[in-house]
Amino acid sequence: MDFSETLLSALEALTLNKLRTVLATLGVVIGIGAVIALVSLGQSSQKAVEAQIQSLGSNLLTVMPGAQTSGGIRQAAGGVTTLTYDDAKAILASPQISSVANVSAELSRRAQVTAGRNNTNTQVLGVTPAYREVRKITLLNGSFVAQRDVDGLSKVAVLGPQVVTDLFGEGANPVGETIRINRMSFRVVGTTAPKGGSGFLNQDDMVFVPLTTTQKQLFGVDYVGSISIEAKGENIMSQARDEVGYFLLERHKLSDPSTADFSIFSQADVLGAASQVTGTFTALLSGIAAISLLVGGIGIMNIMFVTVTERTREIGLRKALGAKKKWIIAQFLLESIILTIAGGILGMLLGTILSFVIANLINLPFTVSLSSVILAVGVSGGIGVLFGWYPAQKAANLSPIEALRYE
Repeated sequence: MDFSETLLSALEALTLNKLRTVLATLGVVIGIGAVIALVSLGQSSQKAVEAQIQSLGSNLLTVMPGAQTSGGIRQAAGGVTTLTYDDAKAILASPQISSVANVSAELSRRAQVTAGRNNTNTQVLGVTPAYREVRKITLLNGSFVAQRDVDGLSKVAVLGPQVVTDLFGEGANPVGETIRINRMSFRVVGTTAPKGGSGFLNQDDMVFVPLTTTQKQLFGVDYVGSISIEAKGENIMSQARDEVGYFLLERHKLSDPSTADFSIFSQADVLGAASQVTGTFTALLSGIAAISLLVGGIGIMNIMFVTVTERTREIGLRKALGAKKKWIIAQFLLESIILTIAGGILGMLLGTILSFVIANLINLPFTVSLSSVILAVGVSGGIGVLFGWYPAQKAANLSPIEALRYE
């Protein structure tokens, strides 16, 4: 009995009870589809986050308020407010710092913004003119915040495209219109081009106003939330970090770097942290989805046990006619592998379609991980061998006489 005869015999056995075959395969289809879809969506999310972070500039450093030690007690990171606009101006003016091209101080808070009867709760970002260069902002209409606006505490605003849509409608040009931020009137002087993003990275859903106006008139504070620093090149990022770090330590009268009341992050640091989070999340979801593969495998083993029981007399007759043990094992094992491989291929198609549809619905780049496809199909074949081996062995070990007497 050669392989082609064994294969034909296995296919014939599977087609005798089509509904049972479909139900046995369904668990593997769902498991493989879920794994591929979740891994692909996880990688799509990671690529989207990477693109958003990199769009801010590869030579960008961000100085954030850090943790401060007071009375032997270490405060939480971000719990101090020691960064000021004067710090930003001093960094740019310092002769000790030669690796910095531009500096932008920023203060961000959420606020209610209204225009006529429309309103939105959005991010209000106090900025200086340098923000446009440091963060690579492109204007769609009008102008950006100017230095005279910062010096004169002007009540002017630049709107992101999402804010324009929320307040004035899609495609509107609100330059010259008036909006109210926390019940204070601001004149719109410009709008930015769409840049994309989500959450705290979404520069499309922001209102940019002069930093001093944000500090003194909107929120009544004298500190800044962060300082963005554009290095002169990617190859001198470490030098820029060191120069700015030591300068701020000296300016804040701190001799020990371990007591620094600020932290300096590069885009690579942010990207690494974001990739780690999305990678962990993807692995968690994939692990949960993989449970359905195990369930599908157990379902196939159960079906194979039922099949062996139903075909006991057939097995006995074949063994009585001289069928070898290895042929019996091969046929039942082949049936199990065919079920799982077919389920793997259908699951691969299902997972690809699902990831494409979901990625388009939530505006993520569509990507399918080749490794996840290969792994999923390989795992499905492995499940066929793993869960089909024992039933096949049971069938092959049946005594011909007892099998022929089985009712």
